[in-house]
Amino acid sequence: MKKLLLFAVGAMLVLGSCVSKKEYAALQAKQKETQDLLNTATVKLNSCLTDKAAALARLEELRKSNQDLIQSSKDLTMLTQQGATNLEKSLESLREKDLKISRLQDALSKKDSVTLALVTSLKKEVGLDDPDIEINVEKGVVFISLSDKVLFKTGSYNLSSRANEILGKVATVINGKPDFEAMVEGHTDNVPYKSGVLLDNWDLSVKRSTAVVRKLQELGVKPAQLIAAGRGEHIPLVDNDTAENRATNRRTKILVLPKIDQFYTMIEEELETLSAEGN
Repeated sequence: MKKLLLFAVGAMLVLGSCVSKKEYAALQAKQKETQDLLNTATVKLNSCLTDKAAALARLEELRKSNQDLIQSSKDLTMLTQQGATNLEKSLESLREKDLKISRLQDALSKKDSVTLALVTSLKKEVGLDDPDIEINVEKGVVFISLSDKVLFKTGSYNLSSRANEILGKVATVINGKPDFEAMVEGHTDNVPYKSGVLLDNWDLSVKRSTAVVRKLQELGVKPAQLIAAGRGEHIPLVDNDTAENRATNRRTKILVLPKIDQFYTMIEEELETLSAEGN
């Protein structure tokens, strides 16, 4: 561009001597006009180049932003799919747990039905007319509570004649439930006791319990179903502050309950059934 200007100036100098002043002035005006046009074109060119660079930069930003959006969309899709999968797994787990709970409730309901039938059977056999005999359910366990005067003489562990009649009826019910156990608990009042080889109320309560267990065995109950236990004076029903209350605390309690291992077996069978159905 500079060479072109120098050439034009040189040509005008050379031709200056060959043209008139008027023509020379016209050439100068034309040269200025050309220079102005050139400057304007240069300014516009630089502006276009700047705009082009800005447009390219903006285009690159848009391209990168578009890629980020595409990646975010992919990530969101993956997260949504994973969330749906996790939700489905959670719902399936809840359904399985609900089914297990339902099955366990069914097993407990079966146990409750057996308990109710057992209570009905005992009440039918033993009867409810005697205030010294209580038949009830406590924490899901059937029990018969017998006053000591029904079974024993005061301070003795020898069974009375009436005990044979009552325990015979109890034995009939237990014999009809070979899958159940009978735990006999002896309870005393808090009056200190010592007689012969018996040292205290612990000994007396256990001795009374074993006397009942032996009688039930004589009446046909399998020994494997029987448990003898003595609680002494330590679980009173009422305070031992009167003769009447002490008489209430002197009792023999027979608990008729399903064998624990068989109950757990029943639960395990339900769980195995669930597992097989799940597979």
